[in-house]
Amino acid sequence: MSIVDLAALGESFTRDPYSVYARLRAQGPVHRIRMPEGGAEAWLVVGYEAGRAALADPRLSKDWGRASPSLPLGSVSSGYHMLRADPPDHTRLRRLVARQFTPRRVEELAPWVQKMTDELLDRMLAAPDGRADLVEALSFPLPISVICELLGVPDLDRSSFREWSNDALGATDPAERAAAADAMARYLAELVDRKRGRPGDDLMSALIHGPDDDGDRLSHGELLGMAWLLLVAGHETTVNLVSNGVLALLTHPAQLAALRADLTLIDAAVEEMLRYDGPVETPTYRFTTEPVTIGDTVVPGGGELVLVAMADANRDPARFASPERFDISRDARGHVAFGHGIHYCLGAPLARLEARIAIRTLLERCPELALDIHPAAITWRPGMMIRGPRSLPVRFAGQGGAAGAARTG
Repeated sequence: MSIVDLAALGESFTRDPYSVYARLRAQGPVHRIRMPEGGAEAWLVVGYEAGRAALADPRLSKDWGRASPSLPLGSVSSGYHMLRADPPDHTRLRRLVARQFTPRRVEELAPWVQKMTDELLDRMLAAPDGRADLVEALSFPLPISVICELLGVPDLDRSSFREWSNDALGATDPAERAAAADAMARYLAELVDRKRGRPGDDLMSALIHGPDDDGDRLSHGELLGMAWLLLVAGHETTVNLVSNGVLALLTHPAQLAALRADLTLIDAAVEEMLRYDGPVETPTYRFTTEPVTIGDTVVPGGGELVLVAMADANRDPARFASPERFDISRDARGHVAFGHGIHYCLGAPLARLEARIAIRTLLERCPELALDIHPAAITWRPGMMIRGPRSLPVRFAGQGGAAGAARTG
């Protein structure tokens, strides 16, 4: 099988991976590729059925100990956590934190998320020129504030943490990824030590000091891993869900008008945003523990790297009619934007809540919201994992300031 060199496609692939994936899907469900990240080689699974099956296949391990020694990439996360574990370790680690992310517990956060959204928009709308970068003004500060509140780390160095997260997950230079991962690991170790000495009524303190009902508790390495996972995954998904979702609305005026006319459609709109241009293009890595047949191809065992193009699964016409069309009236249920199987995103209810409140409130308070950049000029984050714009310039000239702004309560 010949290698498809995605690295050679450069910015065109970063800007529009969907057309590339569609061409590959027309040829079959699995392809040997060269990744933008360091030129590493991997097996890419495209299409809905093949992708969904791969996401739940126990022969594809999340354990980096199963990775081939020849793989020129290393793990970018700190410690040991759920996205690096297989059962039974995965089952145990997920149980220790799952009860903090039930739909009921998440919905209890809604008033606080609303308050934070209103405060961020107060500041954004106070800009004298009626312009802002939505990523800086809302998409990033909202979810990082929410997860810091949950974890009890209000003093997080957010600027540095954002830079490390962006580089660790998206840099195409392995040295940059490793440096960011190392810096984040040192920072998180200090954070956990501080929280160990000053516990509070928060999730991080509970994970450090409180055993579960069976008397189980996390080791130091597992605490570092859980801190990394909750902080990084806890904000990255929502940052790019909000940015990508607002971009989709602003570039599809009929859909924007339909949502403005009936904001009760916001739940369906968020699901379509997740399907149409979700925040995770491919999930964290999987490694073969034995040969795996996908379509007519046998992917060898021995720790081969396998990527699942969730972005393409959600654009497969065999599952979604006219998948290239952004349509908030469609039934987008069944998308795999949050994964599938035992590694389905634990924070999905929180990401949905934050996106629903942020986007609805933005539309209510900014009736003339528009892009302040040509869509073709938007620069996208590099790499195959996280999908989102580096910045999203918008304008809202003519809007009232904070004093007269409508509240959603």
